[in-house]
Amino acid sequence: MSYKDYMVRATAGNAQIRAFAATTRDLSEYARKAHNLSPIAAAALGRLMTGTVMMGTMMDNDDDLITVKMDGDGPLKGVLATADRHGNVKGYAVNPYVIMEPNAQGHLNVGGGIGEGTLTVIRDMGMKEPYVGQVPLYSGEVAEDLTYYFTKSEQTPSSVGLGVLVERENLSVIAAGGFIIQLLPFADEQTITHLEFNLQKFSSVTDILKAGKTPEELLNIVLDGFDIEFTEKTDLNFYCNCDKDRVERALMLIGKKDIQEMIDDGKEIEVCCHFCNKAYTFSIDELKAIKEKAK
Repeated sequence: MSYKDYMVRATAGNAQIRAFAATTRDLSEYARKAHNLSPIAAAALGRLMTGTVMMGTMMDNDDDLITVKMDGDGPLKGVLATADRHGNVKGYAVNPYVIMEPNAQGHLNVGGGIGEGTLTVIRDMGMKEPYVGQVPLYSGEVAEDLTYYFTKSEQTPSSVGLGVLVERENLSVIAAGGFIIQLLPFADEQTITHLEFNLQKFSSVTDILKAGKTPEELLNIVLDGFDIEFTEKTDLNFYCNCDKDRVERALMLIGKKDIQEMIDDGKEIEVCCHFCNKAYTFSIDELKAIKEKAK
């Protein structure tokens, strides 16, 4: 697809509905390449990053961060994504190389890959303690789990749709994106009924993306029959803020004893960032300097 990743925000039904929709092919493909993800891991992480980056734009302050993680007992073990309110997101899969048989519908079995477990949302809003909400996994398919989270933990009736299409031949991500639709507390019965009708007849995010539809067109389909006002458009990026200084500070935390063992090995070490897989090399002399600064 020719357009770059972006997200739109809208209101509908006389502002009784707020809605978000995004295309995330580029950032999902970037993550797939950076982590050498299998198709099922690419689908799981792409879906979670899409949901998380939309949730990130719901936050109020410039420095706010949101982290969403799914921990399960399946072979994928889990996925994690972190986003800010400016459209930047990063993430990783715990076991990026999992290969599984398709599910009964012939689709990538993300739910089976993650298994049973918990979904945790951590909102870091610059206060002493971050806000943490947690619910049991509903299906492990990501969209349904976020829908369940919004309803149970935030008491916000929501519908989340997410999709990642992986090309069968070269395993690249050819389409990714999704939507979040939320009913505001004063929504009337007519609005609720019409929205439910639209959601029941909606095919799937993947079908819409495969047809080359934009986020605006996606919302026009989901919110058919409502007056829609688009209020915001945000560019989306896979962005990791790691650098050698941050990795050095992380090494300091492991303590003098472990750093000394690395020095005793007599070889430079390579540390990879969890989120973007970028490698940082530290020489023996650098390790000695880090040990001096460590507690």
